[in-house]
Amino acid sequence: MVSPRERGLCNGINPWLAPLAMVVSQDIALKLFFSQVLVLGQEHLPSSGPVLLAPTHRSRWDALLLPHAAGRRVTGRDCRFMVTVDEMRGLQGWLLHRLGCFPVHQGRPSMASLRYPLDLLSGGQQLVVFPEGQIQRQEAPIHLHQGLARLALLAAAQGVAVTLVPVGIAYDHSPPRWGGRAALCFAPPLAIGAGGRSAAIACTAQLAQAMQAAESQARGALELAA
Repeated sequence: MVSPRERGLCNGINPWLAPLAMVVSQDIALKLFFSQVLVLGQEHLPSSGPVLLAPTHRSRWDALLLPHAAGRRVTGRDCRFMVTVDEMRGLQGWLLHRLGCFPVHQGRPSMASLRYPLDLLSGGQQLVVFPEGQIQRQEAPIHLHQGLARLALLAAAQGVAVTLVPVGIAYDHSPPRWGGRAALCFAPPLAIGAGGRSAAIACTAQLAQAMQAAESQARGALELAA
């Protein structure tokens, strides 16, 4: 059953299209493009309860690798992606709308786009938010928007016990090349408590550090496997 709030942002997860997309992306696209995909720290993924995945963003392939490493086949539930408004246009937007993705305007988020992720977390779902806001191909210190931390703190203030999992994603080439390798590292979850602006700033700084460390681990695994 699709809620009125969900209907205004996306079409939910299509029961026919989602399994097909999973086969095409995980069994065909990833296996044809990458020679190896390494997944580290999968034990940090909870199998139940509300989860916020906070991955680094290095390529469009990230959106396929996350369901491969943390999606239905692994955790028994889907990855619900919060994406920018620009991603939800054209044929890509039509598809994303039917795979449970929903848009948020980073500069002027609507109340519905802020309340809807809380609905998902309250319902014990798994939400993916790229806190860097856009793809960063160059190696540099991670800088995050505070939106994800504020969302986690708001959920905690409403009594929703969210598990916040930092994720590092790395490739052996930038941008990724056909026949190359990829790695994901799930870091230990961060503790989330209620708080205001200062808590959001502290949480964002802690998250950035954890994401950077997880990405370094993913990159190190690629170097060891070379």
